[in-house]
Amino acid sequence: MPTETNQNTTQYDLFVSCSQGWEGLLQTELEQLAVGEVKPGHAGVYVSATLEQMYKICLWTRLATKVLLPLDSGPIETGDDVHTVASKVDWPSLMKPGASLKVDFSGTNDAVRNTQFGAQRIKDAVVDSIRNAGGERPNVEKMQPDVRIHARLHRDELHISIDLSGDSLHRRGYRQKQGGAPLKENLAAALLLRAGWPTIAEQGGALLDPMCGSGTLLIEGALIAYNIAPGLSRDKFGFECWAGHNADTWAQVANDAKAIRDKNLQEKSFDIFGYDSDYYVTKAAEMNCEALGLQNVIHIANKPVEELKQPTHKALVPGLVIVNPPYGERLGEVNELRTTYQILAHQVKQQFEGWTFAVFTSNPELAKETRLRANKKNKFKNGALPAELFVYSVLSADDAKLRKDKLTQAVQTDEDGQVENASGAWVRKNLCDKPLTEAATMVANRIKKNLKRLKKSVKQNDWHGYRVYDADMPEYSAAIDLYNDQVHIQEYAAPKTIDADKAEARFETLKHGAAVALQAPDNKLFVKTRKRNKGKAQYEKQTDTQGFDAERCIQVQEGNAKLWVNLQDYLDTGLFLDHRPLRMRIHKEATGKRFLNLFCYTATASVHAALGGATESVSVDMSNTYLEWADNNFRLNNVHLARHRLVRADCFDWLNKCREGFDLIMLDPPTFSNSKKMSDVLDIQKDQVRLISRCMDILNPGGTLYFSTNFRQFKLDEQISTRYVVENISAETIDEDFKGNPKIHYCWKIQH
Repeated sequence: MPTETNQNTTQYDLFVSCSQGWEGLLQTELEQLAVGEVKPGHAGVYVSATLEQMYKICLWTRLATKVLLPLDSGPIETGDDVHTVASKVDWPSLMKPGASLKVDFSGTNDAVRNTQFGAQRIKDAVVDSIRNAGGERPNVEKMQPDVRIHARLHRDELHISIDLSGDSLHRRGYRQKQGGAPLKENLAAALLLRAGWPTIAEQGGALLDPMCGSGTLLIEGALIAYNIAPGLSRDKFGFECWAGHNADTWAQVANDAKAIRDKNLQEKSFDIFGYDSDYYVTKAAEMNCEALGLQNVIHIANKPVEELKQPTHKALVPGLVIVNPPYGERLGEVNELRTTYQILAHQVKQQFEGWTFAVFTSNPELAKETRLRANKKNKFKNGALPAELFVYSVLSADDAKLRKDKLTQAVQTDEDGQVENASGAWVRKNLCDKPLTEAATMVANRIKKNLKRLKKSVKQNDWHGYRVYDADMPEYSAAIDLYNDQVHIQEYAAPKTIDADKAEARFETLKHGAAVALQAPDNKLFVKTRKRNKGKAQYEKQTDTQGFDAERCIQVQEGNAKLWVNLQDYLDTGLFLDHRPLRMRIHKEATGKRFLNLFCYTATASVHAALGGATESVSVDMSNTYLEWADNNFRLNNVHLARHRLVRADCFDWLNKCREGFDLIMLDPPTFSNSKKMSDVLDIQKDQVRLISRCMDILNPGGTLYFSTNFRQFKLDEQISTRYVVENISAETIDEDFKGNPKIHYCWKIQH
C-alpha cells in the first residue's frame, strides 16, 4: 500500500513476480532501472517504487511475469472469510467507474476447495463494496478485463493484490504468427542474459539462431541490443483502469522509451541472423519482426542446419550462436535428433571459431551429442518441462591446437563424468567409475549394508531379482532392484514442496551411490520416475516400442520358473518382486488344482501354478500387450497353452459370466482404474465386497482365495470376515528384501 499522499512521490510496495530461479536476474534488472529498494522473494522480488518507477517496471522488464500491488490479507477458516477479507479493501477507490474485472484465484484449503468458489466470493465482495458506495456494478470479463484482481491462498492466509500489469508481461504483443512450440518471450530474454548476449552486443558481436522458429530469441536479442523497452508493443496494461493511474506520467514514460528506441535504431547497428528449414515458420518470423519495425534489423532466411555457415557479406565480430533445437518426446524421435545435434555442433565448430555457442534443451543427453565441454550450465523450466542452457566456447584453430598439444594422454574428467582423449574428443565415462561425493558415499554404504544383510537369503533362495534399497534414507527417495546384474532404479517423485533442483541433485547423488555400490556400468542402469497415477497409467509405456519384444527383455530365474523382465519400456518391469513369496506358495499348493488368476498382468503366478502341477489355469486381463507377454512367459517355460488359457476381458464382466469352479484363486486388483475398456470404475476399497464375494461363489469347497492389494490405506470390510474364514498373511508374504517396507502390500487367505 502507498506510504505517502503525493502521487508523484508516493512509494508503492510492489511484488514483481517471475519464474522460480530467476529472482537474482530480476533483482539485477530492477536495480538497473534505478527503482527503489529491491529484496528477493520466492518466485519474484519485493520493490518499493514511485508511480513513475512502477510504469518503468511494467514497460521495461524483460523477465517479470506480473507487477502486483498488495492490498490486504487475512486468515481463511470458512468460505465466508474470503468475502470478509476482500471486503476490507476500499474497492471504489481502486477501480475506475464502469471498469470490468476478473479475479485470478490460486490455492485451496479445507474451507476453499476450488479456486472458482474463491474467485466468486471475492467478486461478490467487490460488487457489494462498489454498490454500497453508490457506484456502477462492475461486469465480469474473462478475456480482456479492465482490472485484474490477484488472490493467493497460501497456508490458510489469503493475500489480495491488484494486478497492475494486466495480461502476463511475457506477452509483448509482437507475435503475429508462431511455430509449434514457441519460447515464452521472457524465457528467451533470460536465456540470452545467461548466455552473455548483453556483453557480446556491447562488443559489437553478432547474434545467430540456426533453428529460429518464429524468431523469439532473435527479437528478444534485438530488443536487448538496441535497448528497446519490450512493453512498447503491448496494447494494454492493467494499471490503465486503476484509479491511481496518472495518464500524463505514463505518457511521459512511454514517450521517453519510444525516443530511446528511435534513436538507437537510427544510430546503432547489430548483425542478427536467423535460419530455419521450415519455409512457413521463417515467414512467421518475418511477420513478427515487421510488427516491431525490425524487418531491416533481423535477417531471416530459409536454410537447413546442414547448410549453416557464417554470413559472408562482411567480416563479423565473433558473437553468439544460440539455439533451441527440438528435444524429442519419444525414443524414435530422440534417436533421430542425435544426428541433428551432431550436425549442428559440427557446423558451428567448423564455421564459428571464437564464438559463443548456447544450446537450450529439455534433453541433456542430446546436448552431449555436441561433443563439447560446457563452460556453464543453467537450469530453467520450459513450461512444465525441466530444461538446461549449455554455454560453450568455440575454440579458434590455434587455441584448439594448443589444448591438443597439452593432452598427451586421456587424463581429464569433468563434473559430468566425461573424459577427453588426446584427439580432443569427449566421451562418456561410466558413473560407477567417478569418485564419490560425501553424500553419494553415504548412499553407497547403505546399499552395501543392505547387500550384506541380504546375502544369506539371496544365496539360500537363489534370488535373481530382489530389492536392495527402498527409500531407506528419506531424502534419497527411490526403490532400487537388482535383476541378475542389471540395476532398476525407480525414483519416487518428490513432493511439490521440495525444490525441483534440490530433488534432482539428490536423485543424481542416489544414482551415483547405487552405481558405485553395485558396480553397474551405465548400460546396466535403468532409471524411471514413479508418481501417483490414475487407472492403468502406471503400466503405460515409457517409450514408443510396440508389443512384446524379447530383444528388449532379460530372463530372470525365480524358483523353477524363468520369467521375462523388461527394464526399459515400462514403469513396472513385468515382475512384482514383493509378491515372490505368494507366487512360491501358489507353486506349492497348485498340484492337481484348477487355478484362476484375475488381473493377471504378465501371468507370472500362473506360470508358477502350471510348473507346480496345476491341471488347468485361467488368466484374465484387459491388456493385449500383457497377455502377449504372459504367452511368452508360458512358452519360455515350455508350458502347453491347451490347458492354460489367457483371456482378454474386464475381470468384473468375466466374473459375472463365469460358471466354472476353481480350487485356487489369486485376486490382485489395482487400487483404482477408470480404463475405457472396463464397464465400470474400479475402486478397490469400495468394490472389495462384490469382487471377493463373486470369487468365493466360484471357489470350490476346500479351495483357497488369495486376495492382495498394495493400497496402503486399505481396510478389509467386516462383511468379508463375517462370511468367510479369513487369515491375514501379509507378514508371511513379505520376504527379507521388503521387510523395511511392511506396507508394500496386504494379503489375506480366504476360505469357506
